[in-house]
Amino acid sequence: MAAQRRRVLITGATGTIGSLLAERLADDYDIVQHGRSAENEEQERVLRRADLADYDQVRALMDDIDTVLHLAGEASPGAEWESVLESNIIGYRNVLEAAREAGVRRVVYASSNHAMGMYDRFEEWPVYPHHLPRPDSLYGVSKVFGETLGRFYHDEHGLDVISLRIGWSSGDPALAEEEILHAMWLSEDDTEQVFRRAIEADVRYGVYYAVSDNPNRRWDMTNTMLELGYRPKDSWTRVAGQDEQVVEGGAHVADDWPAE
Repeated sequence: MAAQRRRVLITGATGTIGSLLAERLADDYDIVQHGRSAENEEQERVLRRADLADYDQVRALMDDIDTVLHLAGEASPGAEWESVLESNIIGYRNVLEAAREAGVRRVVYASSNHAMGMYDRFEEWPVYPHHLPRPDSLYGVSKVFGETLGRFYHDEHGLDVISLRIGWSSGDPALAEEEILHAMWLSEDDTEQVFRRAIEADVRYGVYYAVSDNPNRRWDMTNTMLELGYRPKDSWTRVAGQDEQVVEGGAHVADDWPAE
C-alpha cells in the first residue's frame, strides 16, 4: 500500500516563493494554496482565501494539514508598525495556534536575513544562527518575534517549528548591483530544495540560514547542512557568468541598509 502523501498548506501561495513552491511541490505533496488574490485561472479555482488576522478563518484552513509553509505576511523592510503587527505578528500567532489546535505536525516559517540585518549594516561578519537577534527594521523585528514565538510553541506544545532565514530570492542575481545581495542570493532550485528538506528532516526545531552556494556569503549554514541535509547547488557567480571580486572582510554595506 502506497504511503499517504503529506497535505501541505502554503500560506501566501500567490507570492514569489509561494507560487514557486506550489508548482514545484505538487507532484509529491497534496498542496493547499492560501492567498488573497489569485495570479492565474488555475489558482482562482483552488485558492483558499483567509484573513490571517482573523483566527476563525485561519483555523478553517488547517483541517487534515500535515505541514504548514508559512510565507504570508508583510514582506517589505520599509513596512510600518501597524502593517507588521497585523500581518506578521498577530497573523503568525494565529497560524501557530490554529496548527496546534488542529494537530498539525509541523510549521515551516519563512523568516528573513533581516532578523539579523544590523550585523550586515555594521559589517560584523560572519553571522551565526546562535548570535543574538539584531533586526534592521520593524519588519526584521517581526521576524525575530516569529522565531521566538515558534520556539515557545515547540517547547510548550510540542509543535515542530523550522524557521528559515531566507536570503535574497530572485531568479536573476544580476538584477542587483549591491554586493551584499549577491552574497545572500537564494536561487529557485535551492529554494525548492531547502523547503523540501524543512518538510522532511527528522529535526523538530531549529533556526537555519537559507542562501545559495555563493562564494562570498557571510552567514553560517553549517546547521542547515547537517541538520536539514541541505546542499545548495547554485552560485550567483556561475549563474551570472561573473567572477567573484574578493574583498577581505567583505564588501562595504551602505549605512542605510536595508533602504529600498
